[in-house]
Amino acid sequence: MLPSDSVVLLSRWQFGLTALYHFLFVPLTLGLSNLLGIMETVYFITRRPIWRTMTQYWGLLFGINVAMGVATGITLEFQFGTNWAYYSQYVGDIFGAPLAIEGLMAFFLESTFIGLFFFGWDRLSRGAHLIVTWLLALGSSFSALWILIANGWMQHPTGAFFNFHTMRMELSNFYEVIFNPVAQAKFVHTISAGYVTGSMFVLSISAYFLLRNRNVAFAKRSMMVAAAFGLASALSVVVLGDESGYLADLNQKMKIAAIEGQWETEPAPAPLTLIGWPDEKLHATRYAVKVPYVLGLIATRSLHTPVYGIFDLVDDARNRIKDGVVAYTALLALQKNPNDKAAEMVLSVHQENLGYGLLLKRYTSDVAHATPELIEKAAWDTVPKVGVLFWAFRVMAGLGFFFILLFGTAYYFTIRRGATKRRWFLWVAFLSLPLPWLACEVGWVVAEFGRQPWVVEGELPTFLAASTLAVQDLWISIGGFVFFYSLLAVIEIFLMVKYIRLGPEALFKPKDFGLNKVEPPLKSSLSYY
Repeated sequence: MLPSDSVVLLSRWQFGLTALYHFLFVPLTLGLSNLLGIMETVYFITRRPIWRTMTQYWGLLFGINVAMGVATGITLEFQFGTNWAYYSQYVGDIFGAPLAIEGLMAFFLESTFIGLFFFGWDRLSRGAHLIVTWLLALGSSFSALWILIANGWMQHPTGAFFNFHTMRMELSNFYEVIFNPVAQAKFVHTISAGYVTGSMFVLSISAYFLLRNRNVAFAKRSMMVAAAFGLASALSVVVLGDESGYLADLNQKMKIAAIEGQWETEPAPAPLTLIGWPDEKLHATRYAVKVPYVLGLIATRSLHTPVYGIFDLVDDARNRIKDGVVAYTALLALQKNPNDKAAEMVLSVHQENLGYGLLLKRYTSDVAHATPELIEKAAWDTVPKVGVLFWAFRVMAGLGFFFILLFGTAYYFTIRRGATKRRWFLWVAFLSLPLPWLACEVGWVVAEFGRQPWVVEGELPTFLAASTLAVQDLWISIGGFVFFYSLLAVIEIFLMVKYIRLGPEALFKPKDFGLNKVEPPLKSSLSYY
């Protein structure tokens, strides 16, 4: 029995809400852990106590964030068994491996060195503690790597095959799963976004201290590190986003078409729709302002390859669904007689489109005799929410270029020793604090909404993957998550605000660090340290 549409929708909402909430903590963990490594490296080289204080203070805020991230991340993995049982059964052989490695390798590595980071300052040598800090940052990145390998496989399944004997996807080449180009591109793009988030956090809080004329030397040094690291990271996000766009056009053409609101196939090289108004009822994008050639160059890296529009891709989906019906019919024959070699041959020829045939199960249990009208409806199901993707992508991209401008300005002002004199800039930096999280969240929406109606691209439709649950049970669990996560959010905000207001001077009682002194102009960049 298939889960009802209400159950599928509520299961998606529950997982989406918990994932979005968890992802509030992940980028800051990635960014701050590396900034801690940079700051402690400077302390190791210069032996100036102020850099130790910087590492400890930002490390305290890092620790609060990690604790909340762990509490919210564990529940996500439980949902694969509770809300997505058929998904776990169908692809668990592949999907479970990277998640298991993440838990055994990355999570334990990160957890172990978090303890050593906080309690090892007076028990380890400076060099040993520096190694601990960088291993902590490495553990955070490893954790992201294995999770994104699992997610990348959902976007571009490779290294696996469908076994009609077990009715499951099974692993055939773990190397291909690990080095899946989509997963690797998602990894570097995501951790770069995390670096931007950590840099913005340090930049904004440093701006707050400078606006209050507190901890001036501390804030200036923190701002300098954040500006340099943030600028490099923001530039990386844009460059690596271009790589993700190129791979998406190779493997998820419908996602690109929906992001651009491109209904008709444009002559190569296709123009980029800068702004417009997608109208899903009329199947058109009104008031479109287009930049010639840009989309073709980004998505295909050529002047001659077209970027296909939604209409042509729906036509292709229609043909693939018809082919999938042939594969499904052969599969039914093999379920009755596993030794039917003729049916096995037919399945092997048409198996690539079996997932498209499964799209029809939303409308009929007799897939083998689906009518043209049902095939047409299933073909249009392959179009994700165009309006959501169109605007989410533009918010993400616009913020990405804003970050480059902001960090570039911050870097220029810090090397010219002029940041403290420009209160307008300090206010802009402080008020920009929530923007990286907004960019990360809408980026997640682009990645996951753009994959619909698939939970595994081209292989398993989302509506088939959900568990058969009672609607009232889902409402109860969603209510519980909302209450629990809201409580955690209040605790997180309270602790962060408390320790930011206290500042490093109240927490670590530094003496003779000059934290509250306004320093005279320095003669060289070296003396700044």
